[in-house]
Amino acid sequence: MTTIKGFILISLSVFFINCGNSGHKKKSLSIDTNVKNNVISLGDSLNLKLNNPENLEISSISYQLNGENIEANSLLRDEKLGLQRITALVKMSDSEESISHTITILNNVQPKIYDYKIINEYPHDITSYTQGLEFFKNELYESTGQYKESKLRKVDFKTGEVLKNINLSDQYFAEGITILNDNIYQLTWQENTGFVYDVETFEKESSFTYGKSKEGWGLCNDETIIYKSDGTEQIWYLNPETLTETDKIQVYTNKGKIIGINEMEWIDGKIYANRYQKNGVAIINPKNGAVEGVIDFSPLRKLVKQHPGLDVLNGIAYNPETKTIFVTGKRWDKLFEVEVFEK
Repeated sequence: MTTIKGFILISLSVFFINCGNSGHKKKSLSIDTNVKNNVISLGDSLNLKLNNPENLEISSISYQLNGENIEANSLLRDEKLGLQRITALVKMSDSEESISHTITILNNVQPKIYDYKIINEYPHDITSYTQGLEFFKNELYESTGQYKESKLRKVDFKTGEVLKNINLSDQYFAEGITILNDNIYQLTWQENTGFVYDVETFEKESSFTYGKSKEGWGLCNDETIIYKSDGTEQIWYLNPETLTETDKIQVYTNKGKIIGINEMEWIDGKIYANRYQKNGVAIINPKNGAVEGVIDFSPLRKLVKQHPGLDVLNGIAYNPETKTIFVTGKRWDKLFEVEVFEK
C-alpha cells in the first residue's frame, strides 16, 4: 500500500510540474506590435514580433489576422475593420502555443457627404411604426413594430392602400424585412425569433432563431447573403438556406465605431443603413464595414405632419424599376422618393 501511495504522489507531482511548465511558457510569450494604443488604420503597415523574454527554443512562428495568414510585416489594404484578433502560432520542440493580441482597425478616409433631391411624395400610414421597407416587383412591403401593433404588409406605394396585411402575435415586436427567393424574411426585436413567409400568400413557412446576435433590427440581401443588424456596430452574414450566422463585419469610420445600425437596404453593391435615433443614412462597404458615405435626411422630418407620436427616420427601400430610393419614418404620414448624389 505504501508503494502504491508513493507511486501516486510521484505521478501527481510530475503531472503538476508538466502543466506548470506548459502554462509558464505560454504566459511568457506575447506579441509585440508597432500599433500605438492598439489602434491602426487601413494603409498603415502592421509589424509583428514575438516577445520571448526567456529565450525559449522556438522552431517556427506564423501569424494570422482574423483567421487569415499574414506576414510579420504587412500593409493593411482592405481588411475588416473594428476589433480584430492577431494570433501567433508558435511551435517549440515539445509543444505548440497559440498567442493572441487584439487591435482596432479604422478606415483611412473620412466618409463622403451625400445630398438628395425629392422626386415625389406619397401618402404613408401615420400609425405605422416603420421597421422594414422593401420593394419586390414594383410593390412595396413594410414591417411595422411595437408590441400589439406589429404587422407585415404589402402596400400600393403611390396611394398608400394596404393590399395585404397580417398581424403578428402580441408578444412579438416586428423589425426589419428582406425578400429573397420568393420569401419574406422578418425579424423580431428581443424575442430571438425570425419568420419566413411566402411572398405571394403571406403564409408563414418557418421560423428561425438568432446566434451570437442577440437582437433583431434590420435586414437586406445581395441575392447570395442575408445581412442582419442587431443594434450595435455589427452586421452579421446569414446563410439564406440555414439562416445561421456565418461571419460578420463591424461598422467603422476613420474615427471609430458606428453603433445603432438599424433598417438596411442593398443598393448598387453597398449597404444603406438607418441609424437608431438618427435622421440619416450610412453607406457601408459590405466586405469590411467601412462607412464610405453619409446622407443627412433630417430636413424631411419637418415636411411630415407634426404630432405627439412622431418619431425618427426609419425605412429605406430601393426600387429597381425607377432606380430611386424611398424613405419614410416611424409614424410619418409621407413616403419620399428621392435621388441621392455626392455633394
